[in-house]
Amino acid sequence: MTDELSELYQQVILDHSRKPRHFHVLPEANRKAEGNNPLCGDRYTVFLQLEEGVIRDISFQGSGCAISKASASMMADELKGKTVAAARDYFSQYQNMVTTGKMDEEAMGKLCAFAGVHHFPMRVKCAILPWHAMLAGLDGQTSVSTDTH
Repeated sequence: MTDELSELYQQVILDHSRKPRHFHVLPEANRKAEGNNPLCGDRYTVFLQLEEGVIRDISFQGSGCAISKASASMMADELKGKTVAAARDYFSQYQNMVTTGKMDEEAMGKLCAFAGVHHFPMRVKCAILPWHAMLAGLDGQTSVSTDTH
């Protein structure tokens, strides 16, 4: 990754951390799940409004580091309006990217900002926590802890 691209990605993460999108309780949610990383204190609740296999709306609340907050914000941006199947596919691709650094820019778009996280193993859990909460919500679970992943 070039230095310019790396800097651009850092700016995207900082922007979403400082001004997160979809950061509110979603009253219409019919699924919600809490993600908790007890090692660093990140804790988010992801709210999902599912209708006929589509994520009609998605939001989150909670607190954590810049990486986890930006990840939740960008996840919500990306998954709103997507099918449940597509959300599961994004989860798999995102998890692979943050653990290996291998990215498919065409498929992942701005989420590629998190590809560099694989250089910092302790931060991978921060980047993936909101995604695990989203997946737990899709599966009808109410919570997930990064201790189990």
